Amino acid sequence: MSLDRSDIENIAHLARLAISAEQTERYAATLSNILDLVTQMDRVDTTGVEPMAHPLHMTQRLRPDQPTEPDQRALFQALAPLTEGGLYLVPKVID
Repeated sequence: MSLDRSDIENIAHLARLAISAEQTERYAATLSNILDLVTQMDRVDTTGVEPMAHPLHMTQRLRPDQPTEPDQRALFQALAPLTEGGLYLVPKVID
């Protein structure tokens, strides 16, 4: 499929894009190439090919659920201006 200048100007208008006259020809060629590629892909015979959500049928390796850093909660709360019951107290910001 080949796009011409008026097609690109219409697409730019619908997308609310401002493109210069010099860019119009380049966009026409680039978008035409993309549409040609899609046309080629449409011609490929995919009978018997099962649709898939992801090209790799793999499961994610998970690391063991173990703490990697020491608990420094008491140290950090000792540095805070106000704490109560293990929580940080902050000033109210919304009236």
